[in-house]
Amino acid sequence: MTELYDNPLIARYASDAMSKLWSPQRKFSTWRKLWVALAEAEAELGLPITAAQIAELKAHTDDIDFAAANKHERKLRHDVMAHVHAYGDVCPDARAIIHLGATSCYVTDNTDLLLIREALTLVRNRLAAVIDRLGVFAAETRDLACLGFTHFQPAQPTTLGKRACLWIFDLVEDLQEVEFRLAGLKARGVKGTTGTQASFLELFHGDHAKVRKLDELVSRKMGFDAAYPVTGQTYSRKVDSQVLATLSGVSQSAHKAATDLRLLQHLKEVEEPFEAEQIGSSAMPYKRNPMRAERICGLARFVMSLEQSAASTLATQWLERTLDDSANRRLTLPQGFLATDALLILYQNVASGFVVYPQVIARHLKAELPFMASENIMMAAVEKGGDRQSLHEKIRQHSQAAALVVKQHGGENDLLDRLKKDESFAAVDFSEALKPEKFVGRAPQQVDEFLKEFVDPIRKRYADSLGGDAHVKV
Repeated sequence: MTELYDNPLIARYASDAMSKLWSPQRKFSTWRKLWVALAEAEAELGLPITAAQIAELKAHTDDIDFAAANKHERKLRHDVMAHVHAYGDVCPDARAIIHLGATSCYVTDNTDLLLIREALTLVRNRLAAVIDRLGVFAAETRDLACLGFTHFQPAQPTTLGKRACLWIFDLVEDLQEVEFRLAGLKARGVKGTTGTQASFLELFHGDHAKVRKLDELVSRKMGFDAAYPVTGQTYSRKVDSQVLATLSGVSQSAHKAATDLRLLQHLKEVEEPFEAEQIGSSAMPYKRNPMRAERICGLARFVMSLEQSAASTLATQWLERTLDDSANRRLTLPQGFLATDALLILYQNVASGFVVYPQVIARHLKAELPFMASENIMMAAVEKGGDRQSLHEKIRQHSQAAALVVKQHGGENDLLDRLKKDESFAAVDFSEALKPEKFVGRAPQQVDEFLKEFVDPIRKRYADSLGGDAHVKV
């Protein structure tokens, strides 16, 4: 309906895979699968739950009557109980054992952990794909000398490939963090209303071993090796805080690289892809705005802001829990993942289609190289018998005069012409002294070593994920 707000993260930016993951269908069908897992485990441990009841539950995990659930919720004002009733409506024989011994967070928290695990896996795979594409670009431009910048002021030259490795390194760190978070995720399991498992101890007539086994069985049925050892009513919101901090880290890396690209596009050295019929500006037809890079920055800024929300939620959970986390988490968890997914799609798209202008890069380097080469020129003149202190003073004077021409008169840097005309530098081979490759240090070799030691192992681990879709919706 066009009369209602349409979330742009879904309509414009995120992938279908991530959007479906956080959909109502996926959420509530997972609730039902968790109720099946609970019933199965309770039956296996001796509670009077029949195979026919479990079969009935299994037959209706996906055919959710959302209208009926909404009707129940308007009456009950409780989303979990509304879905218990909606499930019971289509499973009349199993109605009595649905949610047996459980609290609401059994389905809500365990579902969130399952969705977080799958969403982190999608993010992990997209990160690997971006790293791969940037690695290709770094290898292709490993020895393309360019002007380096510190403080966005001309500095010692580097290579374009080495600069790309700076972007990759941040993502490698992010990938390690995502892998770490995935490895540490556990189920909430079955813990009861305040985490004491009192209701389950009652169900099993004080048999602590069976209650422990129930926690283990349900966790394994959900695909987790273990459950968190202690919880309140919820699993600790520390987990959410750490997850959103991880997404924030990915976003920080993407924002930095996208900002660099925006600066380079201003310099006309490197551009993001620009399609044949793409319009850069509604008023200025000649413009090629860095739309993708700007969108990455905008989405990244949003994700970074969510980190603080998760931190505040963790900090304000009173004792065994308060419900002020619920509405907040309904927003921050899905939207944090949707936005991260979207910016990584953009990042992969950009990294797959950088447009490089070597002649512009060379012109910018040539304009500044004489200043940077002055020490090399001085030392070459010293080797031919010149006096170091005298040569230093001459270069200082010529450099200031050349800078004056550039800054006050808008002219070209004529330092080389000045030095060539000075008898003190007559013996210097200027063509040799000004070769760009003399000023980039080990940048090309650093690219080779970094790709071999860090990027190639990632490519091997995620070989099946590197060809993923990087289609930009709009």
